[in-house]
Amino acid sequence: MSGSDGPGTSDTSDASGTPSAADGSEASSPGPSGSALPFHLLPETAAVDGDGQLTIGGCNLLDLAAEFGTPLFVYDETHLRNRCREAVAAFGDGATYATKAFLCTAMAELVHSEGMRLDVATLGELHVARHAGVPGHRMIMHGNNKSMVELRAAAEAGLHRIVVDCFEEIDRLAALAAEGLKVPSILLRVTPGVEAHTHEFIRTGQDDSKFGFGLRSGDARRAVEWANEAAGVELVGLHCHIGSQVFRAESFFEAVEVMAPFVNECGLPELSLGGGLGVAYVEGEESLGIAAWSAAIRKAAVTHGITAELGIEPGRAIAAAAAVTLYEVGVIKKIPGIRTYVAVDGGMSDNPRPVLYGSGYETFLPRAVAAERSERVRVVGKHCESGDLLVAEGSVPADLVVGDILATPVTGAYGHSMGSNYQKVLRPPVVFVADGQVRQVVRRETLDDLVARDG
Repeated sequence: MSGSDGPGTSDTSDASGTPSAADGSEASSPGPSGSALPFHLLPETAAVDGDGQLTIGGCNLLDLAAEFGTPLFVYDETHLRNRCREAVAAFGDGATYATKAFLCTAMAELVHSEGMRLDVATLGELHVARHAGVPGHRMIMHGNNKSMVELRAAAEAGLHRIVVDCFEEIDRLAALAAEGLKVPSILLRVTPGVEAHTHEFIRTGQDDSKFGFGLRSGDARRAVEWANEAAGVELVGLHCHIGSQVFRAESFFEAVEVMAPFVNECGLPELSLGGGLGVAYVEGEESLGIAAWSAAIRKAAVTHGITAELGIEPGRAIAAAAAVTLYEVGVIKKIPGIRTYVAVDGGMSDNPRPVLYGSGYETFLPRAVAAERSERVRVVGKHCESGDLLVAEGSVPADLVVGDILATPVTGAYGHSMGSNYQKVLRPPVVFVADGQVRQVVRRETLDDLVARDG
């Protein structure tokens, strides 16, 4: 196969040497063709068997594809548990899993069993967590437009905290308290005015944001006064979040530095610094890791005299690198002098991140995971959209053929959770693997599922 490289996202580095996208996109492009897959992008228990094939959790990926079909999300349960344990070791009860990254009943059970709280932002996420047996006091509710129905459900379930995002929400909580409901204690989400170096759609800490109370505008101070005057509402802390997929420790330092005077002035006992820790998706990217991230946050807090109990809300950092997605190659289309397209049986319906954010991914063949990937290709899906791509500039071995199982690593966050039924495709199943055992935690949708809600 051959073909020239098409337009992609070029890599640059910030002052610390961390790769970042020159155009502000969320992730950089995959590594150069000819190299084998960087093994550090695979889940913790990934190994190569005697035939050169990839196993995760002691399970052969080709066998999993044959048993469950493709597309298929494969999660390394050991990897998930170890990331949860890192977060709990660093922050104890202040470690909260952001369920939007990946949530199903089994994931909620796992995170809860490892001692993390769960961050839910919708009635649906709350329902799944409760279905998994997570008690209300182990959950926190987020969201910039919580309805009265959602707030009432949070109160009735006895949630640990509600992170308040707007003045209207304080009034809604006061109204519930006036009805006799005990509403959860609250944190106020403050917008610190820090612009994290990441894609504009996942920046949340800048002044121009739909989230939170602006620090510079004075809204944060007014919100504190408003909450303190609201009958039945108990303000116990502050919250800030600067964005997602942030690699630079300096961005988190800046957030703490900017927040410190206000935090210390308020004298509240709790401060959550949200999530946003970047995860390596492609060759050349390096993540701080949860332990280093937490150490940096704590150092910054001490430097600026913050004595409040600290919390974090990792989501992507827990789930992303724990999974790979398996596809079957259906078409290899060579356009001489332009590029080679490799079409698989999934697409933007199971991973919309490349379309939404220009996110980069690597590609490899589980049958020969250590093989050199000498051919440059564009991996596309089966949808009737020119923009339906999974890997804009990927690399594969030269012997790729129709029928091969092709995999993309680091797909454990915002793939399954952001998936859709576009063109009535069947959403893929999810399996957890550990110690040579596999369990299906989400089944593949059926054709009957597609019409189950029709009138």
